Amino acid sequence: MGRQDTIVLDRSFYTRDDVNELARLLLGKVLFTRIGNQLAGGMITETEAYRGIHDRASHAYGGRMTKRTRVMYAGGGVAYVYLCYGIHSLFNVVTNVEDIPDAILVRGIAVTHGCDVIAQRLDRKVELRFHLAGPGLVSRALGITTGLTGLPLVRSKTGDALWIEDRGVVVSAGQMVSSPRIGVDYAGPDAALPYRYLWSP
Repeated sequence: MGRQDTIVLDRSFYTRDDVNELARLLLGKVLFTRIGNQLAGGMITETEAYRGIHDRASHAYGGRMTKRTRVMYAGGGVAYVYLCYGIHSLFNVVTNVEDIPDAILVRGIAVTHGCDVIAQRLDRKVELRFHLAGPGLVSRALGITTGLTGLPLVRSKTGDALWIEDRGVVVSAGQMVSSPRIGVDYAGPDAALPYRYLWSP
């Protein structure tokens, strides 16, 4: 792993046209929230890519647009948070340019900030580098709800609640594993695509 200066990811990072490349590049980045003035964060360890209108597993497959999925067409660099099974809030990063509804689901993090806050939310002991696997658990730990959908991930001077930073960790191709996505059996042949990316820090 290499090192570089810490930066907040800007819109140009999210508007690249290869959602799978972005899903790999997000590994090692740090996802932050500041909810109720409580900071929490974790290094991203697992992602899933969804190729918009071309991907049977995507909520936007075939150009589908609903009140819920409209945000996917807004252009890269905003949050898409939806409720799964009426219980779990799942956090996605919208990517690509306006009207191309690609997105990346964040499925796992290793805790880097806010251990006490996360422990309280999960009602369990949490230490640095504690691994949280599963998108519902990630959102619960970081306080992410559907109320944050549509929120820009590019930080401004005030009102920041959700953003992603590059803290200098570079994950090489040899350090990650790809596999089919989880829970998308409805997607037919697209269910077998190796669009899930995992890394163990």
